[in-house]
Amino acid sequence: MTEDDPDFEPIERLIRENVGRQGFMNLVGAELSELARGHCTIAVDRRPELLQQHGFFHGAVTAFLVDNATTIAAATSRGQGALTAEYKLNLLSPATGERLICRARVIKPGRQVAVVAADVFCVTDGVEKHTATALASIAMLQERIPVQDQMKEKSPA
Repeated sequence: MTEDDPDFEPIERLIRENVGRQGFMNLVGAELSELARGHCTIAVDRRPELLQQHGFFHGAVTAFLVDNATTIAAATSRGQGALTAEYKLNLLSPATGERLICRARVIKPGRQVAVVAADVFCVTDGVEKHTATALASIAMLQERIPVQDQMKEKSPA
């Protein structure tokens, strides 16, 4: 989608760099598979470490995907940093299968708060099953400088 929206290219690059620095994304093994203005898709493959005692994806994995995908989707609107303020997560059915996919889309972008919806699907033999849905309020940060630079500025000399 960058071709249709050349102003999005630097925003996409910055978001992908920031996501690449998230240790938890790497720990879980999640990948940022799609990114466009107002949209984000994150997916994770099934691994024993991500399952609960009944063999389903743990609810915390679903919650993490929703948390991250909604925040990233909100950040695509203007290239602002974003933090989750709250979300309501409905688990619709057990998350089984080989892969879990979360698709987030901005419902209402805002300068201070964005409203973002997300749907989570498990994939079994190429067939998607809707396993969770969420609605999030995302706090938009005013500064556009990378988090690492903010940390350097605040550290004592």
